[in-house]
Amino acid sequence: MQRRNGYSTCLCWVLLLFFGFLCFSNAHCGRSEKGSYGSLEDSPLRDDSCDGIPCQVQKNFRKIFELYRDRVVSISTESHAAQGMWNFFEPFWDAPKQKGMGTGFIISEDGYICTNHHVIQNAEKIIVKINERVYSATVIGSDERTDVALLKIHPKERLKPIFWGNSDEVKVGDWAVAIGNPFGLDKTFTVGVISAVARKDVDFMGSHQSHIQTDASINPGNSGGPLINIKGEVIGINRMIFSKSGGYMGIGFAIPINTAKSILDHLKRYKKVRRGYIGVHVMNVTEEFAQSMGRETSAGALVVEVIPQSPAERGGVQRGDIILRVNDQSIGNAGELVEVLGKAPIGSYVRVVVWRNGKIVNLTIRVEERK
Repeated sequence: MQRRNGYSTCLCWVLLLFFGFLCFSNAHCGRSEKGSYGSLEDSPLRDDSCDGIPCQVQKNFRKIFELYRDRVVSISTESHAAQGMWNFFEPFWDAPKQKGMGTGFIISEDGYICTNHHVIQNAEKIIVKINERVYSATVIGSDERTDVALLKIHPKERLKPIFWGNSDEVKVGDWAVAIGNPFGLDKTFTVGVISAVARKDVDFMGSHQSHIQTDASINPGNSGGPLINIKGEVIGINRMIFSKSGGYMGIGFAIPINTAKSILDHLKRYKKVRRGYIGVHVMNVTEEFAQSMGRETSAGALVVEVIPQSPAERGGVQRGDIILRVNDQSIGNAGELVEVLGKAPIGSYVRVVVWRNGKIVNLTIRVEERK
């Protein structure tokens, strides 16, 4: 009888320990719903932050991504390797193919797409991908100087075009969003600010066109993608970066969208860009030369050659003239003169003000198309 009582007592302790363990486990399992190691309470900032400006900006970024997920495209290209020894072996086997990648964005419901010239340069095959949909693209026109290209795909459905912004309204400190395909990572979304506007003389192509500078992260593969403002409008085409490593270092450049729109119009209409020309070779004015001419400033473009039988010769331009103004546009240097004349309508007449032998001379010159 005593032995049975001992067994009963032992059994009771075992059952008590077992049920105690279950209760302990259940209590901890209940806690694990919010995390075994974190606080059981909500963050004290959870509600406060969503009533403030930071949370509203975050919501706006999310809206921009949703707005553009069907408007930004990834581009892949294929071309033959550089010419050379492969020409000799071509009858026996195909030369190796070079593959490239970039980004673009839809500008019309029927399939016109904008990207960079260098993204599709020399490409024999261009593939455009919109999320999971894949299309073969053709080049309508491409301009090496401004690095803008116009592609066309033929979708069965209507596409969603981007919303145009006004790059002339961009200010330093504005929010900037880049969406692209860096290193093949489609729809990568990065955020920064506008670091500078009208940044010139940063072009590896030698052009003097202005660029928008941003610190939004841009890497290889982002080229041709949109730079977007906080309103969800495209203000530029991401083009290039300044880097000593080949990757992002906080300095990226975009083509202002106002510049790109005029180029795209030319490419769609003429398959090329028609640029104005008067027939002069010019250079910047040095301070020493300006002083020798009796001028207090080096602003202007010095004419070093007038092409025979050109509009400039017929209009009275002479070697040694300093071109100061075209219509209502002041000319600060040689690059600005080329840019202003390039945008002048073909066949129009421009009023040109030059400095000649200490005097101001007014001329009228007809603009022709650069061949």
